[in-house]
Amino acid sequence: MTGLSSAVVLRLAVNRRTFKMDSWTRSAKVTYRRWSNPEPGDGGEFVGQTDEDQATDNEICTIASAKVHSGGRESATNSENNKTTETFTVDDALEAIGFGVFQWKISLLTGLAWVGDAMEMMILSILGPQLHCEWRLPSYQVALITSVVFIGMGLSSPAWGNVADKYGRRVGLTVCMCWTLYYGILSAFSPAYGWLLFLRGLVGFGIGGAPQSVTLYSEFLPVKARGICIMLIAAFWAIGAVFEVLLALWVMPTLGWRWLLGLSAIPIGIFVSFCFWLPESPRFDVLSGRREKAIATLTRIARENGKEMPRGTLVEYKQSERGQFKDLFSHQYWKTTLLLWFIWFSNAFSYYGIVLLTTELFQAGDSCGVTQGAKIEPRCSLECKYLTSADYKDLLWTTLAEFPGLLVILFAVDYLGRKKSMAICFFMFSLFMLPLFACTGRIALTVLIFISRAFISGGYQVVFVYTPEVFPTEIRALGMGTSSAVARIGALITPFVAQVMLRKSVYLTLSVYCGCSLLAGIASLLLPIETLGRGLQESGIDQEAVGQTTDITHQSNGTTHNIDQR
Repeated sequence: MTGLSSAVVLRLAVNRRTFKMDSWTRSAKVTYRRWSNPEPGDGGEFVGQTDEDQATDNEICTIASAKVHSGGRESATNSENNKTTETFTVDDALEAIGFGVFQWKISLLTGLAWVGDAMEMMILSILGPQLHCEWRLPSYQVALITSVVFIGMGLSSPAWGNVADKYGRRVGLTVCMCWTLYYGILSAFSPAYGWLLFLRGLVGFGIGGAPQSVTLYSEFLPVKARGICIMLIAAFWAIGAVFEVLLALWVMPTLGWRWLLGLSAIPIGIFVSFCFWLPESPRFDVLSGRREKAIATLTRIARENGKEMPRGTLVEYKQSERGQFKDLFSHQYWKTTLLLWFIWFSNAFSYYGIVLLTTELFQAGDSCGVTQGAKIEPRCSLECKYLTSADYKDLLWTTLAEFPGLLVILFAVDYLGRKKSMAICFFMFSLFMLPLFACTGRIALTVLIFISRAFISGGYQVVFVYTPEVFPTEIRALGMGTSSAVARIGALITPFVAQVMLRKSVYLTLSVYCGCSLLAGIASLLLPIETLGRGLQESGIDQEAVGQTTDITHQSNGTTHNIDQR
């Protein structure tokens, strides 16, 4: 009797499709899920609930929950078979867990990688003059010590990004830091110039993976805290640069440059010692099909923060092909990729340019003699001059300029947005470079360079916030790696402008930096995506669905999952 009633009810439900659709007042939700035949005895509850398109077990059917008027009363749903399972994404979980103890710990750990990176870069401005005198090196060989580090970074950055996208952020970051630590210490024992050049090049190859610390860190942050937190991580760079100058002031007069190279590897050594604590990104685990591992990581974060995990099932989006270079030039990202590459290039070109210009212009005394003659007289390439304590103090003051820039941008990045903040930094850098065309005294020169460096340093940090936000998880590390590689090209070119071209024409040199910065400011405004308040995307499909809230079906390996795309 029950089977007969169910059959009659099903037939009536099908015949009354048109009538019931006209009686719907609104559709509450549309989802997709696998159809399963109702259990015996549930057929009588089917009438007055939903209209279902019947299908076989291997098909997907639409289930539309609606409000239905029948005799002035709303029908109710009690059947468990028609309830949609609650799901949540990694973004939902991170928003529910919030910023807490776990994020503070990972801030310190990834910050150590930034400190080590800054110290290995800052040591180049200290090591050159010392070896110039001690080993009687000509100027081009001194410059090559710096250039070989940037060459190594430029070659390795895309490679480390590819490793992080295919094998994990934790794996990529840990391996590159171990590499840097090993060759950084080994370079302290270099017996001759050739060995030093070779080993410092390998150090640069390892440093090329340091930006992956930002990729990893950003994937543990809730949306509201991401901008400020990544900017605070960037403060570790300034701390590392200042610490290196102070270390040189203490070590160089007594112990020498070999001890400086060895002691500068301490922050990276601490990072390597504690990297076992570092978890893999849950976003990467979800994309790799390791949902259980992602849930374990999120549960650990919730426990350390004293919060509860959201209820439901974690959405799984598995993708086997990740980190492909061609994906950077898909129809969603080609414009963003090209504009970002130019912005990264301009940042490095201008940042390292103002650092080199500082030394050159200070050695000229002031800009009056420089601009009147429009050139700087060349010096003998073998002229030797050790750095004095006064030189280290001046270097310290110019390095401290990065902190005011960070403080200003720290507030602008979450109020004006990423694009406008980058544009403002480039425009202000150009604005404060313009007075250098005129005759200015030593004090005015110092103030102008201080402000210019503050703004270009702040802009450099904003692009570190924007880049991991704009690319999806599947190519995020590769996007960071290739952008960093392009930046190293700018760093390679800028010594020939700030040191070689400057001796031909100061006006032309300043015009190149101002023009490049202005174009980068315009490029920042032309970026197609503003990432302020935007969740991290998992794939290119998410990018196409930004601004929409739709429940769709993702069918992978014969399994259906509900994915809420925002």
